[in-house]
Amino acid sequence: MFLPHTTTSRLLSRLPFGTFVRRGTSSLPCIPLSSLSSPASSSPWDSAIANKRYFAHGAGTDLTVACRTSTKPRRDDGPTSRINLFTAINSALHIALETDPTACVFGEDVAFGGVFRCSVDLRDKFGPQRVFNTPLSEQGIAGMAVGMAAVGYTAIAEIQFGDYIFPAFDQIVNEAAKFRYRSGNNWNCGKLTIRSSWGAVGHGGLYHSQSPEAYFAHAAGIKIVIPRGPYQAKGLLLSCIRDENPCLFFEPKALYRVATDDVPTGDYMLNLSEADVLREGSDVTAVAWGTQVHRVLRAAEMAEKEGISVEVIDLQTIIPWDVDTVVNSVKKTGRLLVSHEAQQTMGFAAEIAAAIQERCFFSLEAPIKRVTGYDTPFPLAYEPVSITANAALG
Repeated sequence: MFLPHTTTSRLLSRLPFGTFVRRGTSSLPCIPLSSLSSPASSSPWDSAIANKRYFAHGAGTDLTVACRTSTKPRRDDGPTSRINLFTAINSALHIALETDPTACVFGEDVAFGGVFRCSVDLRDKFGPQRVFNTPLSEQGIAGMAVGMAAVGYTAIAEIQFGDYIFPAFDQIVNEAAKFRYRSGNNWNCGKLTIRSSWGAVGHGGLYHSQSPEAYFAHAAGIKIVIPRGPYQAKGLLLSCIRDENPCLFFEPKALYRVATDDVPTGDYMLNLSEADVLREGSDVTAVAWGTQVHRVLRAAEMAEKEGISVEVIDLQTIIPWDVDTVVNSVKKTGRLLVSHEAQQTMGFAAEIAAAIQERCFFSLEAPIKRVTGYDTPFPLAYEPVSITANAALG
C-alpha cells in the first residue's frame, strides 16, 4: 500500500503533550513549590525521603516505567530481580569492584552513595581506598581518572551532572580521547569510564537538564553510551568498564527510579556498538536513545491505531553507532525519524540523517525528520513544552 509523504509527519503528532512532566498524569510530576513554602506544608518532601524517592517524585507517583525488551529473545543470564535503573548501576559497580582489584570508583559525594544513590554501600564493602570522594572539580576528576587509567587502574569516575562536565572537556577530548593515538599505541588510558547523569528530569532548569552527547561525539577516541533502562544500564556499564577504550556513560536521571526491569543478579555484558530494535514496523523507522525511547514508543503505539506501522530502534551507543541496523530498517520502511532531547542544531540526529541519506537515498520515500529540543537554554517554567519539543510530538 502506498503511504503519502505525510506519514512521518503524522507520527509526530501521536505523543501526548508533556509526557514526563505534566503534573497529575505524568510518570514524573514535580512537587508544587507551594507545598515547600513553609515547614508545616513540607509533607511531599518528607514523604519522598521516607520512601527513599528522588524528591521530584511526588508521594502518589507510580514509580514504574516498564522497559520494553528487544525484538530478539533475551539471553539467559541466570536469576533475575526486578529493580530500577539506579539499583542496576549500583549492581554493575559492585560487580566491577568485586571482580577487578584495580577498579576504583570516585567523584563528588560518591563515598556516601552519591546524590542519586548509585554508589550506595560501596565504600562500606570495598573501603575508602577504592571508593572515595573528590574535590568539587570536574577537570580534576577527569584528569585524575586519565592518569589512573594510564598507569593500570580501572578508573570509574562520576561527574555528578552532565551539565557540569564541560570543565572536564579538555581532559576528556584532548587527553583521554587522544592518549593512545599520540603515543603511537605505546600507551593508553582505555580502562577509563566516566559516568554522568544526563537529560531532563522535570524540574532541572537550564543547569540540570542538558544532553551533551553531541559535544563529545566529535572527538575520535572515546565511546558514548546512553541506556534506556536497568537491564541495558547494567550490561552496558560493565562493558564500558571493561572496554579497552575510554567511555562516557550517560545515565538518564529521569529514569533513575521510575524505569524498572527484570535484571540478572549476576555478571553480564552487552555489545557497545549494537542498536536494539524494540518494535518492528513497515512504514517508518524511528530512532532514539535514553529517555526519549519511551516517548517514541508511546508515539508508535498511538500511530498504530491509525494504521501507521513504526519500527523503533534504541541506538544505545552513540559512538560508535550501529549504522547497519538503521540502514537495513530504513531500506525496509523508506522513512526515518530521529528524536533526541538535545538541541537540534548540530545535534547527533543530523549526523544520523546525513549518514542514512548517503546510504539509503534511493530507498527514501520522504525527507528525514528530526524531533529534538529547541535551540534555546533549557527553561524551568516552560519545561513541559521544552522536553524534546513535546508540542511537535503531541
